[in-house]
Parts: sequence; structure tokens; C-alpha cells
Amino acid sequence: METETNGAHCSAVVEERLNVFALVIYLPDPLGRFLDDLRRDLVPACRPHAHVSVLPPRPLAVDWHTASEQVRMLTDGWAPFEIELGEIEIFPVTDVIYIEVGAGSEELRRMHTAMNSGPLEFREPFRYHPHVTLAQEIAHADVGPIHELARQRWREYNGPRSFRAERAAFVQNTLDNCWIDLARYSLGAVLAR
Repeated sequence: METETNGAHCSAVVEERLNVFALVIYLPDPLGRFLDDLRRDLVPACRPHAHVSVLPPRPLAVDWHTASEQVRMLTDGWAPFEIELGEIEIFPVTDVIYIEVGAGSEELRRMHTAMNSGPLEFREPFRYHPHVTLAQEIAHADVGPIHELARQRWREYNGPRSFRAERAAFVQNTLDNCWIDLARYSLGAVLAR
């Protein structure tokens, strides 16, 4: 498997990579592009690539290739499914502004439960909640105005608010907080044969 960047135009040598991995489903354009642009407007310093996390960031106790094999085995038998985005909300403890996942949230929860085992198992600090992050690590005083701006821009958006989850990506974080794609998987690869 070749290493690819995740669209945020970053690359890192092995020494700059952290033992922090995630499994994500990227949002296709035009929805993904709109949310990337919105996120840059809300938090100018970030390098977004709109996604829903199946496995939120976690360390691995094994080589990533071993964990990747588990992901491949599970995604091969997982049928593609629809994801629809809903309203913009705020996680109260962390002040993270996000878009709620409506349709597809139960499928994402089942996928998370299946994946969060073996070499990928991690006791997460928060209960898994399918969402698309729009703004995080912002000053508490800025949460209200940023939330309102995000809601206004989301109301004005006329494009699709749903997409078919057909692929997942296993990603790794770097010292510069840039995520690098390590491997990509097609959902239902075995089912399609």
C-alpha cells in the first residue's frame, strides 16, 4: 500500500508521524468542498478534509499494517450505505461545533463497534457520536458567534446533504497535525464479487 496525502496537501517523513490513527469516510464533492471551505472560514488555520470518523483518533499497540488488515477484512464484507447530514450542534464539554449525522448514524455505530476491537480497540474518552466536525479548539467566547455563522452558511447551502459511503481511509496524524492517508478500502468489496 502506498502512502497518500488526504487532500490537505501535507506529507511527512516517518519521524514526524505520531502513533495516532483513525478510520474515516471522506465526504465527496460538492458537499465535501463546501464543508472544507466553511471550516477554513470558521477556523482559518485548519487544514480540513471533510469526513465522518468511524474510529476516532487512537494509538496503536501494533504495527499499522496489522490494524489495516483488520479494517480490510471488515470493510470487504460491509455493504455501502447512505449518510445524511442534519443540523449543526455543539458538544458541550469540548465546545466542538459539528454537523449531526441523521440517516446512516446507526450503521456508523455498528461499524464503529465492529472495528473497535482487537488491534484497533481503544477506550475512547467520549461515547462514539457520528458527526462531521466544523470547528474545534476555539476559545469558549468564540463558540456562539462561530456556531451562528456555521448555521447561517449551512442554511444557505443548496447542494446535496447526503452521500453514499462506499470507501473508508485509514489515516495517521503528524507533528504538524496533518493527517496522512495510509490505506483506502472499498466497502463491500467481497459482496460485489
